[in-house]
Amino acid sequence: MQNKGAIRVVAIIFALVCLYQLSFTYFSKKVESRAKAYATNTYTRNLAKQLANGDALREQELLDSISTTRENNYLDSIQDRAVYNFLFMRKFTYRECKSRELNLGLDLKGGMNVMMEVSTIDVVRNLATNPNDPNLIKLIDAAVELQKKGGKNFITYFKQVIEEQSKTSKIDLSAFFRVKLKEKGITATSSNADVLNAIDKECTDSYDRTFQVLSKRIDKFGVANPTIQKLSATERIQIELPGIKDPQRVSRLLEGSAQLEFWLAGNASKVLPALVNADKWLASIGTETETGTATIAENATMTESVTTATGKKDTSLAATNPLFNKLHPNNGNLHPSIVGVAAAQDRTDVNIMLKKAVKILPQDVMFLWSAKPIKGTNQYELYVLNYTNKSKTALLDGDVISDAKNDFKQTGEPCVTMVMKDEAARKWAKITGSNVGNNIAIVLDSVVYSAPTVNGEISGGRSEISGSFTVDEAKDLANILKSGKLTAPANIVQESIVGPSLGAESIHAGMISFIVAFLLVFIYMIFFYNMAGISACIALLVNLFFLFGVLASIGAVLTLPGIAGIVLTMGMAIDANVIIYERIKEELFAGKNVSTAITDGYKAAYSAIIDGNVTTLITGIVLAYFGSGPVQGFAVTLSIGILTSLFSSIFISRLVFEFMLSRKKFLPHITFYNGLTKNFLKSPKLNFVGGHKIQYIITGVMVLIALGSITFKGLDYGVDFSGGRTYVVRFDQDVNPTEIRSALQKEFGDAPEVKTFGPNYQVKITTKYKVNEDNEAVKKEVIQKLLNGTKSFFKDNNMTIEKFESTMKSPLGIISSEIVGPTMADDIKRSAVIAVVIALFLIFIYIGLRFRKWQYGLAGLASLTFDALMTIGLFSLFSGILPFSLEVSQDFVAAVLTVIGYSINDTVIVFDRVRENVRNNPKQPYGRVMNDAMNQTLSRTFNTLASTLLVLLIVLIFGGEVLRGFMFALFMGIASGAFSSLFVACPIAYSLITRTKKERIKLEKK
Repeated sequence: MQNKGAIRVVAIIFALVCLYQLSFTYFSKKVESRAKAYATNTYTRNLAKQLANGDALREQELLDSISTTRENNYLDSIQDRAVYNFLFMRKFTYRECKSRELNLGLDLKGGMNVMMEVSTIDVVRNLATNPNDPNLIKLIDAAVELQKKGGKNFITYFKQVIEEQSKTSKIDLSAFFRVKLKEKGITATSSNADVLNAIDKECTDSYDRTFQVLSKRIDKFGVANPTIQKLSATERIQIELPGIKDPQRVSRLLEGSAQLEFWLAGNASKVLPALVNADKWLASIGTETETGTATIAENATMTESVTTATGKKDTSLAATNPLFNKLHPNNGNLHPSIVGVAAAQDRTDVNIMLKKAVKILPQDVMFLWSAKPIKGTNQYELYVLNYTNKSKTALLDGDVISDAKNDFKQTGEPCVTMVMKDEAARKWAKITGSNVGNNIAIVLDSVVYSAPTVNGEISGGRSEISGSFTVDEAKDLANILKSGKLTAPANIVQESIVGPSLGAESIHAGMISFIVAFLLVFIYMIFFYNMAGISACIALLVNLFFLFGVLASIGAVLTLPGIAGIVLTMGMAIDANVIIYERIKEELFAGKNVSTAITDGYKAAYSAIIDGNVTTLITGIVLAYFGSGPVQGFAVTLSIGILTSLFSSIFISRLVFEFMLSRKKFLPHITFYNGLTKNFLKSPKLNFVGGHKIQYIITGVMVLIALGSITFKGLDYGVDFSGGRTYVVRFDQDVNPTEIRSALQKEFGDAPEVKTFGPNYQVKITTKYKVNEDNEAVKKEVIQKLLNGTKSFFKDNNMTIEKFESTMKSPLGIISSEIVGPTMADDIKRSAVIAVVIALFLIFIYIGLRFRKWQYGLAGLASLTFDALMTIGLFSLFSGILPFSLEVSQDFVAAVLTVIGYSINDTVIVFDRVRENVRNNPKQPYGRVMNDAMNQTLSRTFNTLASTLLVLLIVLIFGGEVLRGFMFALFMGIASGAFSSLFVACPIAYSLITRTKKERIKLEKK
């Protein structure tokens, strides 16, 4: 072995670096183990028992709460304390160790993953002098339509629209934007290019500022190890928050724009007569609301009992009082600026009616809802606010806050105190001085928090916001105000929440599958290759050690699909060893001694191993680039695993053999087979090429079956591709999905999709209810409807909304959820198609160049297309038949791409042997050359397929419900890949290469 010393040195250095990187994980986990022991000691248990007063359920809740608090306090207290003394040269604190440990993904430890989209469309509109200009609206709408198809950022398509429409008509952008872009140098004579550049810069600046503001909010929120990442190409921001206990609180924190305004509050008594007239007018024309259309004829006999703000019952015809049927007027007992109250679900209907009757209402007022419902009810207050100038703007607005903090009023209620910037403070003093006795409404993000009476001029710029806050709400509001306002709206387009119970189960299932697969591979290799199998097992252990070390050193996140990637890497590492060992066996059968056979076997195997792994690496890189979240974690793990398995299979195993040979006096003789495996598929004489026409017929029938199932039965698309809301709900007893679907149909109108997810006491519920509306009120509404529909299926009759929605504390209720908006779903589908096409194209190019014949590339492409089609077809065919979900999601796309990479590995091995045989026997008929190559590599094909499918089968059985569909796709796809390498790729390559030659001899039947 050449350069043996250098390779040994490199391996040792690499191992030491990996050990150093993994040591941080060891010490951080050691500290956390101590914290958990401290938090759950006898004192904690006795305290919980004492406070519970004999209530067992209450005792468990208190124990969880107290232990969590004590654990967090313990860890906070030692954040900056040294816990790791590295060789007595450098001390590392717990905080430093934690930042360098091997990170677990949210699917393994629980938490929240959010994809936010910054609306630069609104930035462009705000830059316009008149955003409602019909000509500008047409340009913006055209760009929006292009964005839906292309998926890039808005400004790219806005430029494209301007460029295209300028060819047929004159467009002067300066007319739209020169007023607000005056400071940027835009004048009436500025060219469209100059205006677009200025707009582009404003959009980029707005995106960057939004990212900075969100970063500040997350930092102040106090979550451990948050991740926030820019995705500039799509104007999105990806955020991962592990261990979140209140996802709804996070949503409010992230989506609040912090647009703070101070308005002059109006007098409700002066506006009520106009509302009465509006109510009569709406009754005369019939009202159309979100909940449907109500006309006088339809509702003439309808009555309902409504509760007014006085608390008295008022029975009236819904048709004759459509507005006051929803909005219950203030009779004088409420704040003088409140015109009435309405239930949470009725606010949208009231807004629609007020908008319709706008011409009947006073033109110098507007209406805004309270930020929170009246305490103990679901009733929200509707405030009337006065316009005080022609431009209809607030008395004071903009980025006016220099500091904000949560505090307490004299009554003990939480509140937020603010300090304004100097210029704003002077304006505030003037405003309050001229409005003594009036009410000033404090409005944040278009909802009213309070409307206090001004008792005198307020100098110094100090103010206070109150409104029945909890302590956490006051903290979050102060955080939002202090971090600054978002310069562009940022909306959540994808949201995924995993509870810790599901995360713990995923770790348990993943580890079991990993260990069982690992042991079975060991047994298989030692059984089949005897002493040489031990070398493969050692190389595999070193490979895993290197893989985890690299993941830790680059700060990668280990996800559940990442564990699947590691398991698949094991199979691929074994494949490299199988290729080497089969070549060594050939050399031994040729009469060479063990040392020479090992040397020649490694040399002969290099090209096949490198070609096969490079093609798989191509798919890994493509998937890492186009994937996101867990899929990206799978791709990164797979790509790193390919590189480490190459190093360990080629060099580490060789070093082990060299060691065995140098110690042959003390170690058993190196053997590569035993009595059972020595002649296994040693010299098969199968006539593969001779039956290529029959193979075409068989594969054609398989393709037709797959296409037929895809066409007529279709696929079960997950929310990744269709958009919607998915919730995994755990019950305390077995449930019937059909009965739950019927119960939920009464709540949602349309029946949601309900499927068993794993055990019979868990279901996955998918609905498209209000999927286009992603705000806090809608989320609460959906969860409330879920609880209403499923409450009767729990044994626990005391299932509250708090227990049901808490993914972090309760073992029952919602244990995970995902929300994908339609725009995000379109982007995911587009990215999936692009990823598959690019992977196929790159592999076609690589094989064509590597083997110097385009026919090989085309044959490989046909084989991979067959594999992808079969995998998709089998998903369609078995959907609804197998006892686990076969949803088409991002994980499925990852599986298809992995199958493509793994399948081409099989094909390349055969093509590589064909190339070698042609080089050694140039005059032999091509058909015989290919036939010999397929027979010579048949043992390798069988062993690789058997070991890989064995690993995948173990993960399919033990890996848990989350991975089951993903593993099924890999299992069937890789089996298809072995078939296509022999019966699709090779026959097509044979037919293409010999198509113009009289070389298609009828092979002798052997």
